[in-house]
Amino acid sequence: MDGTKRENINIGSKVKVVQKQDQTSGKLTHGVVYKILTNSKTHPHGIKVMLDSGIVGRVKEVL
Repeated sequence: MDGTKRENINIGSKVKVVQKQDQTSGKLTHGVVYKILTNSKTHPHGIKVMLDSGIVGRVKEVL
């Protein structure tokens, strides 16, 4: 599922995110959404979330 729409992401969702330092390489990190940080309905680069591990990144894929 697409990670650019906030409606696709819920707390507890399993997602793949890209961290700020990994944007150039495109390395994805797996995790479970702990908190949604983006307030707007959509974002072209992905909704920013915090994973339960404390990692912050933009959602590229909802699993």
